[in-house]
Amino acid sequence: MSIHILGIRHHGPGSARHVKDYLEKVKPDIVLVEGPPEADNILEWVGDEQLRPPVAILAYQPDAPQKAVFYPFAEFSPEWQAILYARTHGIPVRFMDLPIAHQFDLKAEKEQKTTADEAPALNNSLAPHIPDARIIRRNPVAYLAGAAGFADEEKWWEHMFEYRQDPQEVFIAVAEGMQALRQDLQLPYDREEQLREAHMRKTIRQAEREMYTEIAVICGAWHTPALLNMGKAKDDNDLLKGLPKVKVATTWIPWTYNRLSYNSGYGAGINSPGWYEHNWRYPFDDGTRWMSRVARLFREQQKDISVAHVMEAVRLSSALSALRGLSKAGLEELNEATLSVLCNGEEILLQLINDALIVSNTIGEVPSDIPRPPLQTDIEKLQKKLRLPQTADYKDYVLDLRKDTDLERSILLHRLEMLDIQWGHRYGPSGKGTFKEQWRLQWNPDFSIDIIEKGSWGNTVEEATSQYVQHQARTATSLKEVCTLLEAAIPAELHTAVEVLVQQVNNLAAATGDVMQLMTVIPGLVQIGRYGNVRKTDATLVENIISGMITRICVSLPAACIGIADDAAAELLELVYNMNDAILLLQDIDMTTQWQQTLSAIAGNNSAAPVIGGYATRLLADHRQLSGSELVRAFSYAMSSATPPAIAAAWLEGFLKGSGTLLLVDNDLWTVVSNWMHQLEEEAFKQLLPLLRRTFSGFTKAERRKLGEKAKGGSAGTTGTLQQTMENIDAERAMKGVPIVLQMLGVK
Repeated sequence: MSIHILGIRHHGPGSARHVKDYLEKVKPDIVLVEGPPEADNILEWVGDEQLRPPVAILAYQPDAPQKAVFYPFAEFSPEWQAILYARTHGIPVRFMDLPIAHQFDLKAEKEQKTTADEAPALNNSLAPHIPDARIIRRNPVAYLAGAAGFADEEKWWEHMFEYRQDPQEVFIAVAEGMQALRQDLQLPYDREEQLREAHMRKTIRQAEREMYTEIAVICGAWHTPALLNMGKAKDDNDLLKGLPKVKVATTWIPWTYNRLSYNSGYGAGINSPGWYEHNWRYPFDDGTRWMSRVARLFREQQKDISVAHVMEAVRLSSALSALRGLSKAGLEELNEATLSVLCNGEEILLQLINDALIVSNTIGEVPSDIPRPPLQTDIEKLQKKLRLPQTADYKDYVLDLRKDTDLERSILLHRLEMLDIQWGHRYGPSGKGTFKEQWRLQWNPDFSIDIIEKGSWGNTVEEATSQYVQHQARTATSLKEVCTLLEAAIPAELHTAVEVLVQQVNNLAAATGDVMQLMTVIPGLVQIGRYGNVRKTDATLVENIISGMITRICVSLPAACIGIADDAAAELLELVYNMNDAILLLQDIDMTTQWQQTLSAIAGNNSAAPVIGGYATRLLADHRQLSGSELVRAFSYAMSSATPPAIAAAWLEGFLKGSGTLLLVDNDLWTVVSNWMHQLEEEAFKQLLPLLRRTFSGFTKAERRKLGEKAKGGSAGTTGTLQQTMENIDAERAMKGVPIVLQMLGVK
């Protein structure tokens, strides 16, 4: 009976090759792999043509889906190759790690001991690349890399183990190296790690009792010494006795190379999954194939790259590896050669290589008949029907809602958005109209957890979204929150949920006396009406609510504008601005009349905040309720010398909000403003200057230029200019036209 302990680097292409070659040589009758035993029942899918890595085992707690863990595999993962070997040769394969059923509760109890004082003191003076104790506590292999003069343990592992050819020697060296580390460093081990290694030994003993004679064990290199020294079975059984246990479910999900990288936060991740895949497929490449891929990528970006560039870059990478005493050029040497020869020293181009080749955007596939939650099945069915594939890179869609397929796509994306599954992000489409939406989609494997969690609300996207939104509606206490949900539920076409939301809006609106809160939600409710034409939904559900809320706003707003501080006035001014836009959008005569009467009440009240009073006067002018001499009279009264300068300036700021066109086209108003400015004393002018500059800074550049030209040239005419013009009139000649005018007017 032989037990073969193969210590590997997770996701190492060289380790995967060594494992495959070693298994072919010893021909084991059972394979044990570090992984969750709960997933043994889904290993039968490995080898299926439709299960294409990168993929991951998702283990989760059904009654608490947020408690989940992923076990990713790439084609170049040693564990994957070991499982594939067993499946291909028809021999048993099992996972041997501590069951996830125990680990979920253990992780919650795990003691956080991360200070450097708990790790051994190290002398780094002789080997400057040796990391500090805190890093070694987390990644002991970094100690060996530092001792060998490597700042990057991944690079050290590649050149020491990945590129070697004899698998037996490699695994012996790994075991000896890890044994020396565990003996010399004397690092403290937490309880979870002790339990994991005890369960691995227990699984090996179980295989021995079942009379397997050639047992192949594939585990992380660090665990190798613990499995070579089996110890006493009683000690392990005592250690594993009485562990907490929960129910766990497992399934296969697609994974991405981006999520396999360190940058994703994956603890056993690698820096360059795309580069590792290249090494797996072309182990004897001297850099020529890699440089050819880089050149092809650059040519796709319209950058001129010749064959001579590629040859020179390969030569340079080989020279660099020779100077550094390496057996072959690694990624670092190839990148340096690329930077010098192909990028002309422009480091920004290396980011393109990193995204497209070094990390890559590869995503795996899983068979459609693999057991999975009903909600996930429905999502995948809709994705296939609507031709919206899961992709690891960004993909943009511009949806025309007048087309049935695009409308269905939009509905699906809106529903997933309401389920907090952020597959798509909306952007403002180019052009005008409400019939277009622009989405950017990128699939994240973590969505699987969100899908499982939301699956408790229903088995289909429509059912789950509707139930989830109704739950949010019933538990919400803020009118704004409910209106936001309603605005999102309309394009998602959740009719039952919309009815519940409308009822909740009505209840909350009737209970609130805060006019500012009502004004905050009105624009969103009015926007809902715009979807009725495009989405064929009944937007009239909210019309009665809008009408009642606007009436209450019109009654309460004039009193709300009295006796408020400047900050509150500025906030209320923006609400009035948005409210006016909503009224114009409705195009309802009765509501417009109510709004105009409210504006008149505000503009005619001297106690109202001046900035709001000025803006109300401006809106009355825009609504054609004030014009000509009446408008000039209201303007002159507000800007008279009897009005304190600060109040007049605030009134002017409100009146000119957003546009100074009135001052350009109405010379009488210009004259009033000009006279007011001239009569200000120097100190008062200095105090008001910042406020005036803020007012005029809101105008467009063209408006500011024309106003400046008008002020400089005096073309609008001051009071003196107007009087001079009156004096130059020929009265005798003017009188000759009076009879004709009277005749035209029908006056005898």
